[in-house]
Amino acid sequence: MSLMISVSGIRGIVGESLTPKNLSTFAMAFAAWVLEKKNDRNDSTLKKKPQIVIGRDTRPTGKAIGNLISNTLALCGCDVIDIGIATTPTVELAVTAEAADGGLIITASHNPVAWNALKMLNRNGEFLSGDEVGELLEIAEKELFVYAVWDAIGTISQNDRYDNEHIEKVLELPCIDPDSIAAQKFRVLVDCVEGAGYAVVPQLCSRLGIENIVPVACGGSGLFPRNPEPIEENLSSTIAALKASNCDFALVVDPDVDRLAVICEDGSLFGEEYTLVACADFYLKHKLGPVANNLSSSRALRDIAEKYGVECYSAKVGEVNVTELMKKMGVVIGGEGNGGVILPELHYGRDALAGIALFVQAFTLWRTKNNGGLLSEFRRQFPDYVMSKQKIILGSADRSSLEKIFNDIAKHYHNAKANTLDGLKLDFADSWVHLRPSNTEPIVRIYAEAPTKAQADKLAGELKHAIETRAHKL
Repeated sequence: MSLMISVSGIRGIVGESLTPKNLSTFAMAFAAWVLEKKNDRNDSTLKKKPQIVIGRDTRPTGKAIGNLISNTLALCGCDVIDIGIATTPTVELAVTAEAADGGLIITASHNPVAWNALKMLNRNGEFLSGDEVGELLEIAEKELFVYAVWDAIGTISQNDRYDNEHIEKVLELPCIDPDSIAAQKFRVLVDCVEGAGYAVVPQLCSRLGIENIVPVACGGSGLFPRNPEPIEENLSSTIAALKASNCDFALVVDPDVDRLAVICEDGSLFGEEYTLVACADFYLKHKLGPVANNLSSSRALRDIAEKYGVECYSAKVGEVNVTELMKKMGVVIGGEGNGGVILPELHYGRDALAGIALFVQAFTLWRTKNNGGLLSEFRRQFPDYVMSKQKIILGSADRSSLEKIFNDIAKHYHNAKANTLDGLKLDFADSWVHLRPSNTEPIVRIYAEAPTKAQADKLAGELKHAIETRAHKL
């Protein structure tokens, strides 16, 4: 298993592809890159050491990696602000709050516990672009590192206030009204899969006015009790706990809390694609403007945009691609169909804490107008599509042949509108399918959406077979 390198950072299995050598190499490269950018800006604070914020999720390997990264950065002349266990969006907010020169997040997000990663942030608290990652890789490959002399090494300080600061910023959103939420007397199950949200998510829920919280996997051990990706196939135990506890709904986050999944009172999933849809439908009532998602996200967001008379834009998959498009087009709310909500009013990053606040407030508004009601009934207020998500594990030869395979498939499906911005997306009259290599795993993801599950499964299966057949012939 080789190291995965993308705009999502560097990611691998600890002790195999993710080693002390490549961790320190990328930390040194990041320090040099930050200093280079500081020089390019002719920064008025140039005489000060570069400041870098770091945070981590709860994985057992996180603390050791954090210590290695902090010490490496300090020996390269950077001052490190370690905010400890923190969500990815919390680190993003901390970078701008500290006016830091960059940030590093030690988390492999939804990957299993054996994995870890470095997510890299620029001084705006946003993921590096493809070009910026290329610059960093060149520094690493050519070993263009900058080391500090003995009396110029950086300092390492701790700061544990950012969970609370993040909650306060969410509560300050003008559209959030904790009193109205409290009036609903919700009973809510919160599943943090022992990840970075184990404390901050229940705290946020309490501050939002949810007094009756049933915590599940909120101990912060980092030992995930199930596959940590918050998708239906991994949530059977959470669904069982929801039903047993007689909760109104469940809020489920991934280990670094940039994705939100919601489970209805009857155990059905609200749908990770519909986290953004519901939040956007609510938010556009308060602030009208364009919306955005990625090419693998549901058409339902486009339908919501049409309802409000605004544009819906779609970017390549990847948070940095969506945020770049959002800035360019003046988008007021966006995200990805994996439960990631991006609210520029707060910051440009997927943020499950913001998603929780918007979603709970949206449900509260609907219940208030309808004199009560269940979350499963609220779900039926939105356009109804069904998505099928499949994947193919790739060999190195298969990955190198993907462009040829995709081109051949596009020619075969001449009745569909083909989009090659990110892999291959085929748009049919009442359905679509998106084929793309993952940024984080050696797989091709196949997302298909149609009016029924049978249609979506059939379309995804058909395209999976099309890839496999062509790969076998090469």
